[in-house]
Amino acid sequence: MRSEEIRERFLRFFQDRGHRLVKSSSLIPDDPTLLLTNAGMVQFKPYFLGAVKPEFTRATTCQKCVRTTDIEKVGYTARHLTFFEMLGNFSFGDYYKKEAIPWAWQFLTEEMGLDVSRLYCSVYEEDDEAYAIWRDVVGVPEERLARLGKEDNFWDMGTTGPCGPCSEILYDQGEEYGCGRPDCRVGCDCDRYLELWNLVFMQFDRDERGELHPLPNKNIDTGLGLERLASVLQGVANNFETDTLAAVLYRVADLAGVPYGKGEESDVSMKIVADHSRAFTFMVGDGILPSNEDRGYILRRLIRRAVRHGRLLGITRTFLPSMVEVVVETMGGAYPELKQNSTFIISIVRAEEERFTQTLRSGLFYFEEAVRDLREKGGEVIPGEVVFHLHDTLGFPLELTRELAREKGLALDEEGFSRLMEEQRNRARAARVQEGYTAQVQEIYTEVLDNFGETRFTGYQTMADKARIVALVKGSHAVPEASAGEEVEVFLDRTPFYGEMGGQVGDTGVLIGPSGEAEVVDTQHPMRDLTSHRARVKKGRLAVGETVEAVVDRERRLAIRRNHTATHILHYALRRVLGEHAKQAGSLVEPQRLRFDFTHFAPLDADELRRVEEMANAVIIEDHPVRAYITTYDYAVSIDAVALFGEKYEDYVRVVEVDDISRELCGGTHVERTGEIGLLVITGESGIGANMRRIEALTGKEAYRFYRARQDLLERLAGSLRVEVDRLPDRVERLRQRVKELEAELKKRESREVAALAEGGVELSETEIAPGTVMITFRVDGLDPQKLRELAERTLLQRGAGAVGIATVCDDKANLVVALSRPLVEMGLDAVELVRAAAREIGGGGGGRPDMAVGGGSNKEGLPGAMRALVEEARKRLESGHA
Repeated sequence: MRSEEIRERFLRFFQDRGHRLVKSSSLIPDDPTLLLTNAGMVQFKPYFLGAVKPEFTRATTCQKCVRTTDIEKVGYTARHLTFFEMLGNFSFGDYYKKEAIPWAWQFLTEEMGLDVSRLYCSVYEEDDEAYAIWRDVVGVPEERLARLGKEDNFWDMGTTGPCGPCSEILYDQGEEYGCGRPDCRVGCDCDRYLELWNLVFMQFDRDERGELHPLPNKNIDTGLGLERLASVLQGVANNFETDTLAAVLYRVADLAGVPYGKGEESDVSMKIVADHSRAFTFMVGDGILPSNEDRGYILRRLIRRAVRHGRLLGITRTFLPSMVEVVVETMGGAYPELKQNSTFIISIVRAEEERFTQTLRSGLFYFEEAVRDLREKGGEVIPGEVVFHLHDTLGFPLELTRELAREKGLALDEEGFSRLMEEQRNRARAARVQEGYTAQVQEIYTEVLDNFGETRFTGYQTMADKARIVALVKGSHAVPEASAGEEVEVFLDRTPFYGEMGGQVGDTGVLIGPSGEAEVVDTQHPMRDLTSHRARVKKGRLAVGETVEAVVDRERRLAIRRNHTATHILHYALRRVLGEHAKQAGSLVEPQRLRFDFTHFAPLDADELRRVEEMANAVIIEDHPVRAYITTYDYAVSIDAVALFGEKYEDYVRVVEVDDISRELCGGTHVERTGEIGLLVITGESGIGANMRRIEALTGKEAYRFYRARQDLLERLAGSLRVEVDRLPDRVERLRQRVKELEAELKKRESREVAALAEGGVELSETEIAPGTVMITFRVDGLDPQKLRELAERTLLQRGAGAVGIATVCDDKANLVVALSRPLVEMGLDAVELVRAAAREIGGGGGGRPDMAVGGGSNKEGLPGAMRALVEEARKRLESGHA
């Protein structure tokens, strides 16, 4: 039975039993704890953890998986692989052991027709329930049932979380596959009892103390190795001779001209190449690129290991693209993404093989020389310095050097190697910080730079250029193409788009390809020498390898470069007006405006701002030429080119000159003559820190719009005041004087009204709060707190009272004021305490001085009660002697 049929029949078997067919997930898992998808349950982990509620309770999959934990065993054993397909059925709180166990047995014995007498089952030693189902329901004899410990038959996700016992179905391949020991049985490490299917019963939740608690919903997670089942059904000795792997294996044999089965060493190398070819084909197909970090490192290791074993077989030319082709031929039906991405996969694998081939010969020569020197000295451990040089300079993964050493019967000084690697990481980390990079540059950008090199910038000469798409990145991994509606980062071999740098924002524009078009919404430098075009595909598709027309938004770029050259001119003018201490400390250059930060110890007054603006515009109007050229940093310094304080420069720098007026180190885009700027207007000046100032300005069309808006405003004002624009100042001054006169007249009138009220213009209430001491209270609505205080003071003086309390409602709010005579204050009575006690009645509070306090609240209806409370509080305090 062919693998394709096994796969189809398994999935159909469980679909017939109510399972949702779920597509294999990517080898890049949505799980930060994993580098690669290594089991069928990975995509369902959120369901098992209860973090996400599933749309279905039963699922079945055929999951592509990569595991490299036993990579050293690949090729040497019958069953170990780095890439494999895992068939699985899953239950999320639905069925459990009594369904999962019989179904597994039914599929293997009835659907696949396996010999029942050769099947054995293992269970966790404490799982009596599973043991009973195997024995009593399925009918497996006890002599073919084995109880094993936690190491073999208990599964968990980690130190805490869901876990549970598991049960395995094994196939007895016969004594000829065994170890020959009399105690060989299920659980032995030899190849006789081949594990086919593992059934995991998630029934516990392990807490931080290691205690197990029953889960409210019990889950099923099973994994059946497709290659292992195929080897049994096809009657072959190992996984490599099954139909899908055999085709890959025999392609290696054809390329090497070495028959399979003629020699143990050559067979091992063929198996390694065949297995690794499947792994790296699927990995690149899912967007993983070779690098020196994380999953990219695993990919690089697999490719380079395959190259080396190809060389051991005598293959001297580039051969891995041919291996990719046969993997696509055999697996593309089940995984159509391989066919869709085959060109992309081949290009990546070819580039990595060619890169490694260049260093392999010299690396092997260096290794042999090091081994010869070591043996002459009688040593048995290859020094860490040798291992580090092979890794760092010649690109040998540590595992490859370890493998070479093992073949020579030698060990490695891995501790010394690790120390040198850490020293290198520290140096690189420090360099990235100095260069302004974050300590953790995303792995994908490193991969793109490693594989395709730096992006050549052509934007100084042109705003449109033809370029080849070398990579597309979506999320955190590479993709071969992007379709309409998708957002993607596009990497080109050359580009006219300026990436954000040196205060200048990135360009926008379009990428026009043979089958689609994308809008570039931003351009960035995720790493030095690498330009990322952040784009949205508007129609059709973009694909890696296509040639596109890269077109910058011309009007936007022209506005940006006007503003950038203007910052240089502004810098010149500031130093002329304020002094040489006025140095650039930062800038922002956008199409709409510019912002310039500089060192200065005080705000600029109106005259200084006017002089700076006039001087800058004089340079613009004089239409000076602007030149840019590359020279040595030392020469640039010798001609007094201005460098940004604190910036790190390379040996060669770009100098931008505005005639003989300004000379600065700058990588930005600029006008060819200052007249192109048109006009500069300063719109703001402010402080941003100690001895740091900021100027904001507009140029070109934006400056014109600014002045046009000001002119329109003046004309509207002149129209409303019925005067000519040039007579507005006189008209406004006359109006200002008239307003001043009216305000003075109004103030006098209000003072007269307050005086009249104090003299008896309202109905007063007089209450004795102590022998010979009277408090006057009354209410006058419509007075603000200021007039209220004035009225209280006048009433206190004119009436000779000891205390005055006034209530008012103004702007729909209740207010109180209390004024006390000096004798009462000296006795200890406090106006603040009185007004706060009264303000509780109107739902508010108050404050002020001991002799004058104001309170307020929202409860207008509470004012009568507040006035009574005011009088009672004053009387109580005076009577108690606790005033």
